[in-house]
Amino acid sequence: MAAPSLRTARLLLPFALLAAWLAVGGFLGPFAGRLGEVSTNDQAAFLPRSAESTRVLTEQRAFRQRETLPVIVVWTADGGGSVRRQQAAATTALASLTRTPGVAGRTSPALPAEDGRALQGVVPLRPDLGDRLPAALDRIRAAADRVPGTTAQLAGPAATQADLGDAFAGIDGLLLGVALAAVLVILLLVYRSVLLPFLVILSAVFALGLACALVYALADHGLVRVDGQVQGILSILVIGAATDYALLFSARYREELTRHADRFTAARAALRRSWAPITASAATVALGLLALLLSDLTNNRSLGPVGALGIGCALLSTLTFLPAALVLLGRSAYWPTRPRATDGTDRAHGLWQRVAAVVDRSPRTVWASCLVALLACAAFAPTLASRGVPLSETFVDGAPSVAAQDTLDRHFPGGSGNPAVVIADAARLPRVLAAARHTEGVASAAAVSASGRPGAEPLVAGGRALADVTLRSAADSDDATDTIARLRSSVRAVPGARAVVGGYTAQRYDTLRTAERDRTLIVPVVLAVILVILAGLLRSLLMPVLLVATVAVNFLATLGVSALVFRHVFGFSGTDPSVPLYGFVFLVALGVDYNIFLMSRVREESLRHGVRQGVVRGLVSTGGVITAAGVVLAATFAALGVIPLAFLAQIAFIVAFGVLLDTLVVRSLLVPALVRDIGRLAWWPGRLSRRPDVREVPRPPRTPRTADEVR
Repeated sequence: MAAPSLRTARLLLPFALLAAWLAVGGFLGPFAGRLGEVSTNDQAAFLPRSAESTRVLTEQRAFRQRETLPVIVVWTADGGGSVRRQQAAATTALASLTRTPGVAGRTSPALPAEDGRALQGVVPLRPDLGDRLPAALDRIRAAADRVPGTTAQLAGPAATQADLGDAFAGIDGLLLGVALAAVLVILLLVYRSVLLPFLVILSAVFALGLACALVYALADHGLVRVDGQVQGILSILVIGAATDYALLFSARYREELTRHADRFTAARAALRRSWAPITASAATVALGLLALLLSDLTNNRSLGPVGALGIGCALLSTLTFLPAALVLLGRSAYWPTRPRATDGTDRAHGLWQRVAAVVDRSPRTVWASCLVALLACAAFAPTLASRGVPLSETFVDGAPSVAAQDTLDRHFPGGSGNPAVVIADAARLPRVLAAARHTEGVASAAAVSASGRPGAEPLVAGGRALADVTLRSAADSDDATDTIARLRSSVRAVPGARAVVGGYTAQRYDTLRTAERDRTLIVPVVLAVILVILAGLLRSLLMPVLLVATVAVNFLATLGVSALVFRHVFGFSGTDPSVPLYGFVFLVALGVDYNIFLMSRVREESLRHGVRQGVVRGLVSTGGVITAAGVVLAATFAALGVIPLAFLAQIAFIVAFGVLLDTLVVRSLLVPALVRDIGRLAWWPGRLSRRPDVREVPRPPRTPRTADEVR
């Protein structure tokens, strides 16, 4: 009776874990579709905390009772002629909106362009409309359409925010469906198993449900901010990481099943040998993401804890749910190809045996060739412009607000309707305005009056006055950004004015400067964190340096290829300032992941068989599963491309291409060849670099050699 009782006791823990995760899936799973309830796409909420443009927003509150979100209405004649005769009707249409729900204050009159072929007016909206914003825009559009003989379009921050909302609409279901479908197809093709792919996906879905529930609670209490970008990256990150970790554990469990007849013994052995590298890999990504807390950009700081939380949930699911499910199913989980204890493990590795043979035979040629190719790609990395993208490139497939802005730019000064905001001491305002007008790139500058009429008394609050400065270039252009730098220098030179410059273009300028500062600070921190984790796991100092150096070269090579593809294939003039930083954090942390899985196995084999055989055996045993994990992760990040935003499309390409390059070149060829060529010294000052390795030294027949001679 002892044996059945022991078997029953061993089943209790897996059943308990399975029941717990089923409860998590049932009660918390729906939160994966509810993050939109606590997310915001208001870009003003994600400005740098210490930036001048952020201080301007704070000071502006003293000049009006409530902050507004402007809509710019632009009319053009149907036949392309003059619209001056419609000016009165357009002004009446705008005035009719004053008491419309969502409108915050008086609307402006309709003003004609210098060419007389377009009219524009501004409608201020409340910034807290949220889901009611599209309805408010529909009411404005309906009123504007009543002006006869014209075509009306909506531009400005409110229209752009509404288009962003449309771009993220349905992100939960669409992104999750595309990512999981890609993972399922790849797993079915690679493993030719019916149950295992569904177990892996279920593990990822449970992890995502738990992560979304925790993030929802944090966002609901105001502890983190979540927008559509953070929401999308969280889904992809959790699915990709959970799938990767699940593949690595299930592969090790399958291998142990070929060595142990008892599935419980095999599960314990698999967990004992895989938890350390999987945990170290998760810690690498999580701590790399937490380094984003050092950023001065709110969306970067939000992604840090949100992403780290997701990685933690992926790790928890892999080390609890998956072992429980696999031990209950046993060999049936791999049906129809069930592993047997007498099968051995080498017959399924023909391809990787050939790769390992090439690395073993010519290591220096292999690593030198790979390094030259990577450095050639990296040579183009400096050509990747990261000064932000204009509104015309923000939406991959275009958007109504983009078309309206194009119309506005054709007929009015580039910065019309989206001026720079200057706040200065009221007594010095005339001199500040004069300095602004003489700044290169400025079209006009005027004080903001209480009545809204030009030339009226300036609006003053607390001894400070407000002015609008219209730029000649489009507010989202590089020329406008350069003008902001000159404008700040000009108005600061006015003695006693204490002038500050804000507005959309200034926010863009400050975001760019802050992103550059973040890269300078965060990149070394991430590298230091990874080095510490690798040194603790591999018990070496030289090996972590080698691994980090290789993934850094891989990152630069990826940026070089991306620079060429973005410009010559996708037609992007540049990237968002945060794209290189996100790409670095994801690629370096995830790239080190695969090297952790490889080198922890190489170390394990080297302790038993010597460094040379350790490299060969480690590469053969992990090659297939790590490659499959890399392909899965690349596919999940590529799923971000279904969201029609340039930022996410660029992140999707950089991470997907970089992961494939790392998986197929760096981890498969460059790293093993370097370790094979350097030998035991690669593990300095660890145990492998000190112990004599007689297995790597050929012995002539019947010729005795001492241990000292071997050394």
